[in-house]
Amino acid sequence: MDLFDLAMSKSNNMKKPLAEKMRPRNLDEFIGQKHIIGKGKLLRRLIENDSLTSIILFGPPGVGKTTLAYIISLETKCEFIKLNATTLGVKEIREYIKKSEELIKFYGKRTMFFIDEIHSLKKGAQQDALLDAVEKGVITLIGATTENPYFQINRALLSRSKIFQLDLLTENDLSEVIVQTLKDKERGYGNLKIDMNKESINLIANMSAGDARSALNTLELAVLSTPKNENGVNVINTNTVKECIQKPVVNYDSSGDNHYDITSAFIKSIRGSDVDAALYWFGRMIVGGEDPRFIVRRLIVHASEDIGMKDPQAMLIAHAAWNALETVGMPEARIPIAQAIIYLAKANKSNAVIKAVDSALGDAEKYQYRVPVHLRDAHYSGAKELGNMGYKYPHDYEGNYVEQEYLPKEMKRRSYYEEK
Repeated sequence: MDLFDLAMSKSNNMKKPLAEKMRPRNLDEFIGQKHIIGKGKLLRRLIENDSLTSIILFGPPGVGKTTLAYIISLETKCEFIKLNATTLGVKEIREYIKKSEELIKFYGKRTMFFIDEIHSLKKGAQQDALLDAVEKGVITLIGATTENPYFQINRALLSRSKIFQLDLLTENDLSEVIVQTLKDKERGYGNLKIDMNKESINLIANMSAGDARSALNTLELAVLSTPKNENGVNVINTNTVKECIQKPVVNYDSSGDNHYDITSAFIKSIRGSDVDAALYWFGRMIVGGEDPRFIVRRLIVHASEDIGMKDPQAMLIAHAAWNALETVGMPEARIPIAQAIIYLAKANKSNAVIKAVDSALGDAEKYQYRVPVHLRDAHYSGAKELGNMGYKYPHDYEGNYVEQEYLPKEMKRRSYYEEK
């Protein structure tokens, strides 16, 4: 590299976003995810020994999936090919696999495929094109995805891969990332005079929703937008940080895995009678852009599934929330919806209704007995000739009740609904 190339390299590096410049170059620089790459953990051992098998890295944005792949590319002696599933076709996959076969044949060198957004590969031809190469060891697959791989990737490919789930970074992790960046003289702001107090650092960490990229983007904007004072110091306070954040990052995908996890937490909180948790998860869904109709539909189901006859009023309250949503719309409807959530969370619980109906449906599928003759339709001429008679009309009896069998004789004494 001559002086011109060196100057161009430095110029290009300066133009890179801070998050890209601060991307960890080895496992020791990597912050967070100790459960999978901490000292002695499986993934760390595989990377350090260059003995990686096919893996899927699953987790939300900004938690280190691509960074781990980058570190692997620096550590491995294998040929490393980076691909993006959104622009990858079957033809390209087969061409890369053919090159990988040639590398093994002529040079004895293995190939790693890093496929970002692997969930975008179609389950048919695209994923199947990889399967044979992975199975035969022609390639080692590293897939990165924000979507649950158990939903998006075919079982055959999953069975040949180890799944590692990455978590959202903690506030302590993000604070460490920021402090590291402020001190780093090579790639970060270590050569600048920056006065940033702990409260401002914590605010960025708190408002970045576990996403390191978002935290560094906020820090970069704060530094670039803050003029130096008379002493040549960039003083970054909480007001500056708030302006740069504008709105907290909402880590929610109304059609993805995150949607199902938060919905699950919401319903389980109501079922567990935790009002505060139910309202929090409701808030997460609303600020994340979830359709409020979906939320209220879940409340209507919950009113029967988990409360039922213990408090029939719950169903009316849930439907009232629906009516309020259709009548006044959002954001005003958030109030009656919240009222319904609170009512359902505090209501006495019973799952007797869902147990009864599911048990009855199960029997209806298994047993196809004929309707007893006294219960058959007798409102047409010829019904008596067919024997459709013997029904006792309850209103002809005292108390409007008369004992008679309503189930087929083969199912006599069968019971579905039990008060509890």
